[in-house]
Amino acid sequence: MHKLSLHLLTLILFFLPLQLIAKQKILIIESYHGEYDWDKNYITGIEDVLKDDFDLLYFQMNTKKVSKEQYQEKADQAWQLFQQVNPDLVILGDDNALKYLSMPFSKTTTPVIYLGINNNPRNYHLQNSKNITGILERPLIKRAIPTVVQLLPQKATRMLLMFDNSQTSHYIFEEVFSSHTPMTISGIQVDIKLIDDWDTWQNTLLNADNFYDAVFLGLYHTLTDTNNNQIPAEQVLRWSSKNTPIPPFGFWDFSIGTDKAIGGLVLFGYEQGKLAAGIAKDILLNNIRPDQINTKTAEKGRYLFSHQALLKYGLTLPENIAKKSLYVD
Repeated sequence: MHKLSLHLLTLILFFLPLQLIAKQKILIIESYHGEYDWDKNYITGIEDVLKDDFDLLYFQMNTKKVSKEQYQEKADQAWQLFQQVNPDLVILGDDNALKYLSMPFSKTTTPVIYLGINNNPRNYHLQNSKNITGILERPLIKRAIPTVVQLLPQKATRMLLMFDNSQTSHYIFEEVFSSHTPMTISGIQVDIKLIDDWDTWQNTLLNADNFYDAVFLGLYHTLTDTNNNQIPAEQVLRWSSKNTPIPPFGFWDFSIGTDKAIGGLVLFGYEQGKLAAGIAKDILLNNIRPDQINTKTAEKGRYLFSHQALLKYGLTLPENIAKKSLYVD
């Protein structure tokens, strides 16, 4: 009789609709906000892999918009949500989430995956954290410069990289430039400028042709006006594309378009999300421990261009680049 009961229970469980079986929960804590294209893209990558098999929960720290003094408050709110929902796994998007939450999470047994990290993970005291692993984001600056040199009709000698003065920009400055500028890359003098305010950004770009052959529009999401109001990122990008006297290029897929940057060898947020989601499945479905998974770096980047922007600046892609390129229009 006992065996028969077990058999019947097994049959009932087998034929239960999958939606009635509780799914494992994954909490995604974003450093930024849902309207930010980088977040949109990596969230899409995560959802394409995980949404059918897991319950996905979200928290946005919004650190592109709130003041630095509020970062800890946002992290505390994220931690409270974590304690309330008790997820099976956490994904931390970008540096601010990892910076402010690495210590409390390292004291738990919950698996944690980070993505989009520009800083050295050692700076977040993860050396002894057996439950945390993830993915680095490394803008392809040193490989992108030679790509642009091939596109320009004249011999290039100097290029400008424009970034806002955000924490992420500083991490990139430290990791790529060792906090020194200028740097010589493939025989080109490369200057990086970290800019706080909208007026300085505009004036720097309007006068760039006096010193530079091309410009890279890096990060531009925390610029403020004279009243300390934040300038919308899309406004910065479109104004820059319209008014720059020299060809503008980019390092991320979200900055490329007809009225944006021309293109370049860029990183895709989607790939970061997809890779993080794959690690999550390994941990939750294949019982692989985070400390068995080495820190990864996302794909090496892909060529992405706008046909219209190339036409606007009279540029033609060399065959070796054109045959490998994707296009936004």
